[in-house]
Amino acid sequence: MARARQRWLPAFFIPLALAMAVLFGSVQAGATVSLPPKSADEILTMIAGTKVRALSGTLEQTAELGLPEIPTPGPGMGPGAASALEFLAGTHTARVFVDGPLRARLQILDEMAERDVVINGADAWFYNSRDNSAAHLTVPVPSEAEPQGPLSATPDAPDMTAPDMTAPNMPTPAAIAGRFLDAIDASTEVTVSGSSTVAGRSAYSLVLNPRSIGTLVDSVTIDVDSETGLPLGVAVRANGQVEPAYSIVYTTLDLSTPDASLFNFTPPQGATVTEKVLPAEPVRDSAAREGQITPGHATPGHGGTATGEGWESVVALPAGSAPAELTSNPQLSQALQPVTGGRALTTSLLSVLILDDGSVYAGMVPLERLQSAAASK
Repeated sequence: MARARQRWLPAFFIPLALAMAVLFGSVQAGATVSLPPKSADEILTMIAGTKVRALSGTLEQTAELGLPEIPTPGPGMGPGAASALEFLAGTHTARVFVDGPLRARLQILDEMAERDVVINGADAWFYNSRDNSAAHLTVPVPSEAEPQGPLSATPDAPDMTAPDMTAPNMPTPAAIAGRFLDAIDASTEVTVSGSSTVAGRSAYSLVLNPRSIGTLVDSVTIDVDSETGLPLGVAVRANGQVEPAYSIVYTTLDLSTPDASLFNFTPPQGATVTEKVLPAEPVRDSAAREGQITPGHATPGHGGTATGEGWESVVALPAGSAPAELTSNPQLSQALQPVTGGRALTTSLLSVLILDDGSVYAGMVPLERLQSAAASK
């Protein structure tokens, strides 16, 4: 396949890193609709050529990864391990607004509270109504906005794996689908599985099936808008599970440009505000800008490496990379199991191994595969 790339950062590791803001949702597709037949390559071309750069909509989520439900953090909106694991279990709803690559807003609707992520050019705000706290981050804006994938949001935006609060790439079905699609190679069979309706729009269902038996993933289904080529939902099924273990979907969608006032944020009266500044980074080559990992090469900005190929890839981060909160917070201990030399997080789709020296191994593979990778270092 012409657009396949020989690189693999396990795609599900991205939602883990972005989980402070990302939402996983069960794809609520409607009845089958009649659409002109298209091949997998034709649908991939539609996705690559989509011109949608603005929208507003509602996302709903259900994550069935086999983890205990983590209570919603009370004080603060800041990223952290507790916030990350919270979004790997249970159900969440959010509103999302996007206008081009530099303006986006995500409203996470908690029970009796709301959390907001607002990105407007160089300004990123994180707000939690539960304790009226806000954090403001200033990020460098590229001098020239580069063409981006459909609604991937902030170009060159720092990711949420950094130790300090950073602006996330806004989580949308298109952004999540793009991580899987960019990694298509010979280890993936790509087919079309009928059509349906999602958020009131007709959609083709594109299915990615791993040819590997060493991955936890059974299949990835991407519902693609038949008119615009915009991914409307992503469902990831684990081996041995009938229902999606992970999915993100629009339940309502409006493709008109949101009101510009939605991207202006002023902390409410009495809010506790923390200011943070992210230093500018030197210009990197195109592969680094896209966050690409080639097996055996460093992860841009994080000193990590990827070993293995395709769906069996393992990402390794060096000693000291694991946040202390992962192993010291009593709230999180229920999600980690003790193993030889450290602790592990195991789910139906993703395994994470945290060694005593703070090195981290992760992949869409069984824990034994991570332990083998660590032992070979």
